[in-house]
Formats: sequence, C-alpha cells, structure tokens
Amino acid sequence: MGKLLIVEDDESVRMFTARALTASGHTVETAADGEDGLAAITAAHGQFDLVLSDIRMPVMDGIDMAKQAANAFPGLRILLMTGYAEQRERAAELENIVIDVVSKPFTLADIRNKVRDALAQ
Repeated sequence: MGKLLIVEDDESVRMFTARALTASGHTVETAADGEDGLAAITAAHGQFDLVLSDIRMPVMDGIDMAKQAANAFPGLRILLMTGYAEQRERAAELENIVIDVVSKPFTLADIRNKVRDALAQ
C-alpha cells in the first residue's frame, strides 16, 4: 500500500476519495488546492508514492502544481482527475509528468483501480 496525497477543492470528492483509498489500506493526506498540495509535497520532500490531484482548482490548478512538483521532485508519480474535456486536453502536454487523467465522476472501484495501476508503474 502507498502513501498518497489527494489534492481536491471539492470537499465531498476529497473526503469520498480519501475514505475509499484509506479503506483500501493506503495512508492518505489531503489538500484543498494546488498551492496547499505543493506545500504538502515540499514539506514531505516529495516522499509520496502517488499524488492524485484535480485539475481545475482555485489558487493554483493541478497542472501548475504537477509541473512544479515534478520539477522539484523528478519521478514523483502524479495522477490527475477532471470532469472537464478541455482540462483533459490541457493535461495532454504533461505526458512525461503525469501517469494518467481520471475522468470524473468515478466510482470507488474506478479510483481504486486507477491508483493500483499507477502505483504498479
């Protein structure tokens, strides 16, 4: 099981995802936006097995956070999620930084499988 960081501005999605992944045996930390997520990554010296982040958030979006985190901590596994097609297209430029983009809404099984697959890479 892995040490995960979930970065999501929607509290209900953040808590749903955190509970699902904690129940699967992962250690989970959360952040409410990209700026807080980047601060958590920096404070942990990049020592997360996976960062799961929404793309569209206030303050700093997930794409900017992913770029900065990957620059500071090369090799950090990042999985993005979004419910917007245009945001998914923006993430296409990050193919060397992010593992995949998860479409929202997702089921418990969907997110557990995506995280399992990302950790296996």
